[in-house]
Amino acid sequence: MFRNQYDTDVTTWSPAGRLFQVEYAMEAVKQGSAAIGLRSKTHVVLASVNKANSELSSHQKKIFKIDDHIGVAIAGLTADGRVLSRYLRSECINYSFVYESPLPVGRLVVQLADKAQVCTQRSWKRPYGVGLLVAGLDESGAHLYYNCPSGNYFEYQAFAIGSRSQAAKTYLERKFESFANCSSDDLVKDALFAIKETLQGEKLTSSICTVAVVGVNEPFHIIDQQTVQQLIDSFEIREEAAEPVTDMQEDRSPEAAPMDI
Repeated sequence: MFRNQYDTDVTTWSPAGRLFQVEYAMEAVKQGSAAIGLRSKTHVVLASVNKANSELSSHQKKIFKIDDHIGVAIAGLTADGRVLSRYLRSECINYSFVYESPLPVGRLVVQLADKAQVCTQRSWKRPYGVGLLVAGLDESGAHLYYNCPSGNYFEYQAFAIGSRSQAAKTYLERKFESFANCSSDDLVKDALFAIKETLQGEKLTSSICTVAVVGVNEPFHIIDQQTVQQLIDSFEIREEAAEPVTDMQEDRSPEAAPMDI
């Protein structure tokens, strides 16, 4: 079996300046089920793909409520995600008890990033093999952060992580400029469209995805499956109605016409 002499512990640098165990943790995020986040000025929506490893087992939960104003979606090792979710809940409860006010989202993300970074500089630890999309609302507005196993964190208008997330990113890059003024319902529909892109032709149903919302006058909550299925059915009907027009356009396209040489 191939063995790299520079990946025996997380504190050993390779000659190229790389920490292989950190890169392995980031690869675990890429192999996890897709998770998507997008925000407007007043709301943030999280969505995830829930797939079971076997037909005989249930899927792992990928979206967690942290507080009334904060929630997270994870991709990677679910066990690590649960541990970090409990840590985030503890920090929110402690801050609320001491200061009698909700913990600002940015401060919580910094604390999470510091906790992840410590695992990259202790030889007896390993990095957390999970990426977190942190959605929240505070006095400064709606926020969406991505926290990386390396300890880095970034704020986004919209982002996707996990397996086949590039297809969802491409969709979000085309649409993100309109997100700022969207309602929560429109954000949910865009999130479902982005989730559908990651499935690569597989039929999207409410049983294989979870959607959650947090916003102004709307505490963080996971939308029930029946409502999600109704939204999926509504935009599938619109797509079917548009198909004949697309076919006519394709018949009149230059590729379909004979070429004059």
